[in-house]
Amino acid sequence: MVDRKMSTHSQTMTKSSRGVSLIEVLITIVILAVGLLGLAGLQVRLQTSEVESYQRTHALMLLEDMADRIAVNRKNIADYVTAAPLGTGDGLPTACAGVGQALDECEWSNALKGAAETSAGTNVGAMIGARGCIDDLGTGDQYMITIAWQGLTPISVPASNCGAGLYDSAAGEGNCVGDLCRRTISTMVRVADLGSP
Repeated sequence: MVDRKMSTHSQTMTKSSRGVSLIEVLITIVILAVGLLGLAGLQVRLQTSEVESYQRTHALMLLEDMADRIAVNRKNIADYVTAAPLGTGDGLPTACAGVGQALDECEWSNALKGAAETSAGTNVGAMIGARGCIDDLGTGDQYMITIAWQGLTPISVPASNCGAGLYDSAAGEGNCVGDLCRRTISTMVRVADLGSP
């Protein structure tokens, strides 16, 4: 009789243990699923940050390129001032000709449009919607070079006016409104008067 009582107690323990084990497995699966979803979200944010970083690095290279072009042709720096942004949406040709400022402007425009690298006939070698502006700061010897492009997420409105209003989403299509996705980077070029005694 004692053996039978122990056997019944043993069977009851085994059945309840099976239920507890199943609940533990289900809880573990839920916790693992939540962790994997968090990891997937982190991966998406990392990729967005990587693209933003790449675009900023490319903008810095193009900014330095134009600053170098102006330094070489500093006697004609006033000719480099742009009335409208160069790059995406301008009317400059893809085949550049001429010398000096006209050649520099055309080549910089093509670089901003991504002509350095193509994929299936499409320019992909620059930032999204890249535009460049060169402004006279009114001092006679200081000029501001600015590059603007489309960011992927909204942050804050840049201080520069280069490309202002050109990077908003269409109505109801995203949260890039009020220039929150426009990115800019600028550098100042000072031109010394080397002709003075």
